[in-house]
Amino acid sequence: MLTLLADYSHLFGPLNLFRYITFRAAGAAATALFFVFFFGPSIIDALRIKQGKGQPIREDGPASHLLTKKGTPTMGGLMILSGLLVATLLWANLKNSYVWIVILVTASFGAIGFYDDYLKVTKQSHKGFSGKARLALEFAVAGLACYALTTVGGDNMSKLALPLLKGYAFSLGWLFIPFGAFVIVAAGNCVNLTDGLDGLAIVPSMIAAAAFAIIAYLVGNSIFSDYLGVNHVAGTGELTIVCAALIGSGLGFLWFNAPPAQIFMGDTGSLALGGMLGTISVAIKQEFVLVIIGGLFVLEGASVIVQVASFKLTGKRVFRMAPIHHHFEQMGWTEPQIVIRFWIISFVLALLGLSSLKLR
Repeated sequence: MLTLLADYSHLFGPLNLFRYITFRAAGAAATALFFVFFFGPSIIDALRIKQGKGQPIREDGPASHLLTKKGTPTMGGLMILSGLLVATLLWANLKNSYVWIVILVTASFGAIGFYDDYLKVTKQSHKGFSGKARLALEFAVAGLACYALTTVGGDNMSKLALPLLKGYAFSLGWLFIPFGAFVIVAAGNCVNLTDGLDGLAIVPSMIAAAAFAIIAYLVGNSIFSDYLGVNHVAGTGELTIVCAALIGSGLGFLWFNAPPAQIFMGDTGSLALGGMLGTISVAIKQEFVLVIIGGLFVLEGASVIVQVASFKLTGKRVFRMAPIHHHFEQMGWTEPQIVIRFWIISFVLALLGLSSLKLR
């Protein structure tokens, strides 16, 4: 919205700043941060009153959680999403279709997560609504988003780029839509599984968003993309604004989510953030780089798949408890140790993902 001010730069020169993605990204991050920081206490108080007993804690989970986390309100994703959306609508170019596609997927996944959280709180059970129904809704939203991306990006959108291969991409054709939908849904659910300890999911999400902000800026610029040998996708540079807004709102949320957490992100936030990161990776044609940058999320999701498959096939568990962060809790690691070490892993993986752009 504020990009319109650039049209009056002939009257007042400094307004020309609103043309630059870097300036608007900084503005979006600051706006989201202060929005969440200012309205956060009111949102927490309102959710605490509405939810009463707060988020139900799994009885089969670590015993310490029943003591330290019981009664903490959930749906903190509302804080993140509100700051993210306000900042994006203010600072992004609203004529850009990629921005709207990412916003709609983020909001839709947030709504699905919100309904799941609502059922958990009202029923006081860690089980939400049907997993199959939830996945069906997620795939429907993701499939429509991928179809919309093909109408915006054309044939270039259906091409799949591989890391370490300069300028090479092969066309998936119509298979792009189910492939892209899988990436988005998988990202959403992997981030959702990561959200189990105070601050564990939000910081890696911010780190991934920072990495994708850089990549989106480079991919959206024909000069930089040509220099790096990555596929140029015109218009995706605006997604840098969305990523910056996530970083700002995430920092604001972390203020309240730092241990001991005053509020949990809930499925409302984790599902939305994962869906957003997945959609951005598909839009900028860096789906495989998402696997590297979001490697921590992949590890969390894979640990659950391996645990379930092993138990069903052999009756034995690979991990003491899944997702894998609970495995380390059972091994005696403290919560801060797990969270900070996972943050470090996430940061290293983001650097590796960024390095893959040049190693071609």
